[in-house]
Amino acid sequence: MRLGINHSAWWGPPKKFDPNFRERRISWLELFYDLVYVIAISRITHHLSLHITPGGFLEYACLFVLIFWGWLNGSLYHDIHGNEGLRTRLMTLWQMMIIAALAITIDQSPGGSYTNTTVVFMLMQFFITYLWWSVGFYDRDHRKYNMPYTILFLIALGLMGLSLVVESNWLKLIVPLILVCNYTPPFIAHRVLRRSSLDLSLSSSMSERLGLFTIIVFGEVVLGVVNGVSRIPTPGFSVWLDFALAVSIVFALWWIFFTLTSNREAKKGFIRASILELLCLPTLMSLGLIAACYSWLFKPEDGLKSLQAAFGFALAIFLAGVSLIMGFLEYPEIVPPIMKPVRISLFVTALVFLVGSMINLNLDTTYFLIAVIIILVAEISYLNSLYYKLGIE
Repeated sequence: MRLGINHSAWWGPPKKFDPNFRERRISWLELFYDLVYVIAISRITHHLSLHITPGGFLEYACLFVLIFWGWLNGSLYHDIHGNEGLRTRLMTLWQMMIIAALAITIDQSPGGSYTNTTVVFMLMQFFITYLWWSVGFYDRDHRKYNMPYTILFLIALGLMGLSLVVESNWLKLIVPLILVCNYTPPFIAHRVLRRSSLDLSLSSSMSERLGLFTIIVFGEVVLGVVNGVSRIPTPGFSVWLDFALAVSIVFALWWIFFTLTSNREAKKGFIRASILELLCLPTLMSLGLIAACYSWLFKPEDGLKSLQAAFGFALAIFLAGVSLIMGFLEYPEIVPPIMKPVRISLFVTALVFLVGSMINLNLDTTYFLIAVIIILVAEISYLNSLYYKLGIE
């Protein structure tokens, strides 16, 4: 009986790099791998809900960017070099263990010390570095390509270690340098090598994985609503009305995002794929901020004015992010005529929310949620009218 495993190569060295690799379906192993990131995202979102301040959001953003970097590199490695061998499965297991350990350390930092979290990030950094270096070990033709990754990832690892021994004031310089080292290798590799065979595009399976990761963050927004309502000891009709409005807002955001981006391939080109991945960061982080706001939005005495401002700011970033992401996706030939008005409408709606967050109207929670859902429904109606004219469902 065949189990789909090549037993002659049970260890399974990394699959050789091929820019023209065939499309494939997402494996159960990859879905299991994504599951641990649900926990990690949930933990940092909960941490943000306890510190909804500019500093708290900056901390959340740094954690999110590093976690997303780990997920992205682990996913890309599996997509490009993964196979059914034991090695791939063990590598996935070890990554899952690291992320699970990270989730444990998020709220275990007494006195603002992040030593344990930094050490776990260093383990993740080292492991991801090893993954890309090992490809060159097994495939010599691939060494020039993965060299920028190995060097810059090692520099980032060294900076993480340095952050453990320097004064906290230095973190304002060190953390941005770590993020730059982790996210610039694709651009440097493309710039230095300039080989058409390395002009790798984002596969359909990776596009689907990005969609699944987005669903994970949307799940946190729903959880934020549940946590917020659960804080009310005896919710009455008004609270349940707010609950219905809040979930409707989440659904409207899902509608906008996936109506405009689902089942769309990324535009060809390695750089375009890398920019698309970067654009996902602010878009998804804004959803995390919305989730954190929902945790307290149903209790007026808990700083409602600042929560509404943060909520409106997050909505603006989300809609602007969707508009920018659309510029890096492929659409059917009949769609381009409406692309410009669609993207402009998203930016206009984002501007409305941004201005609203700056004005700080301090509305009652119910009126605030009603205003938000009216604006989002108006945006959805306009988008649907444009698609209807083209006969697109």
